[in-house]
Amino acid sequence: MLHEFLTSNRQLIIQRCRDKSSKRLEGKEVPEAIDHGVPLFLQQLVDTLRTEQTTHIRAVDTKPTPASTEIGRSAALYGAELLRRGLSIDQVVHNYGDVCQSVTAIAVEQHEQILTDEFRTLNRCLDDAIADAVTAYGAARQVSIDRQAESSQQRSVDFASEHRRLVDIAIQSLAALKTGNIGIGGATGTLLAHALDELRSLPDRTAPESRLATAEVKAVAV
Repeated sequence: MLHEFLTSNRQLIIQRCRDKSSKRLEGKEVPEAIDHGVPLFLQQLVDTLRTEQTTHIRAVDTKPTPASTEIGRSAALYGAELLRRGLSIDQVVHNYGDVCQSVTAIAVEQHEQILTDEFRTLNRCLDDAIADAVTAYGAARQVSIDRQAESSQQRSVDFASEHRRLVDIAIQSLAALKTGNIGIGGATGTLLAHALDELRSLPDRTAPESRLATAEVKAVAV
């Protein structure tokens, strides 16, 4: 039975998957999310196989079992977590592909036969997990992009508002000075000079933030 094979070879499968992830990450430390995601999926897969064996549910049945539904929920959390960790959508897909490759490779090495229905269940669970993980990843990424865009837009609004305020001060100060009753060296002249100084420094104070916001949005969108 495949669920017995998965249980007895659990650690070996996990290590194979971890090694594959490590190679893709070019030697960087494998995130905890991956270390947690693969063992959890394996346990849920075992539960699904046991359920289908005891209840005689065929792998082609479309009605989800409690175990398969749980796989979808966990996969969705997994996809969103990998995005938070800065991993790509390719990594999400490959991590689940590693499970299938590792299971089949070890089965061949140990001359273990995987029944057709069991293999269908394995593929169906992987397919469901990948679909839910990718969907959650995409949704979480869109939320991140929207937030960055809103932040960038707010910076632009703040810049325009501050620019308009300083220009109004400068115009009103200049108008007062033109009356001829107020000296340039007085408080109004000082106010005008201060407004002009702030106007000159405004781009320098806000441009780095604007460039950073733009870079963040582009990085998230990649």
